[in-house]
Amino acid sequence: MEQSKLDRISELTRIARERTLTPEESAERESLRREYLDGWRRGTEDVLEHTVVRDADGNIKKLERKEEQPQ
Repeated sequence: MEQSKLDRISELTRIARERTLTPEESAERESLRREYLDGWRRGTEDVLEHTVVRDADGNIKKLERKEEQPQ
């Protein structure tokens, strides 16, 4: 995510501490937060997909994806 978008999230958070955000500002902040979290999740998943674990016997295994739990 570009630094300008991160700065905008911070700016909207600062404004929210001073006053109530307008509906447009709230929607913008939510959209930027969602974009940030989606990028963070993609990056984390990419790291985990390339992570291996060595067991006590010296065998190397790729991490397996857990089944998602129903919410």
